[in-house]
Order: sequence, then structure tokens, then C-alpha cells
Amino acid sequence: MEWNFKNGIPIYTQIVDELTMRIASGQYSPGDKLESVRDLAMDAGVNPNTMQRALAELERRGLVFSERTSGRFVTKDENTLKELHEELAGKYFEELTDKLRKIGMSGEEIASAVKKWLEGIR
Repeated sequence: MEWNFKNGIPIYTQIVDELTMRIASGQYSPGDKLESVRDLAMDAGVNPNTMQRALAELERRGLVFSERTSGRFVTKDENTLKELHEELAGKYFEELTDKLRKIGMSGEEIASAVKKWLEGIR
């Protein structure tokens, strides 16, 4: 899988964001075993300590869990995954509405535009 890191943002947070997106999108299914820290680090071209830090953060957030001697796995908790989708949707809606408000659109205009756009992609 391709990793594209941006300057000015800590790499471990970019790894957390990328793996979160892979989990949310279903690229990693609930219960999937993740690659080892070393394999993920080699794939991403980062230090294993950086990858370990990112995975520890994902574990803290409840998106992955460890099983002794077996490795790390994507959560199977449907509520956690639903909350993840809602959190990401909120983040993206906030970014979208901020940009649309900057070009002068009201809340009603934004809602109408989103509705028209969604109707057009059916």
C-alpha cells in the first residue's frame, strides 16, 4: 500500500490517520490481523518505533487490539466502528461547511447544495 507523508505534520499522526481511514473504509475488515510493526514500518519507510507509537495510539482509541503472541487485530466492536464513521463524517462536514461558508454560502444554501449533489449522483 502506498504511503504519502506531508511535511510539517508528525509522521506518527499521519500513520494514525491513514490506518484509521483504512479501517473506516473497510480496507482492513473487523477482526483482520495487521501486519507486524516491522513489516508495516518497512512498507511505510519509517522507523519501527514510529510505527509502534502510531499503533499504540490506535489501540488507545479502541480501533485495534493486541492478543499476546498473536499480534494486533482490527476491532470487531460494531459500536466503535459506527462511532468512527460518525466522527470522520463530522470532521469532513466541518471542513466542507467551513470552506463553503468562506465563499459566502449560508447554512440553508449548503444544505440545498448537498441535497442536489446527492440527488444527482444516484
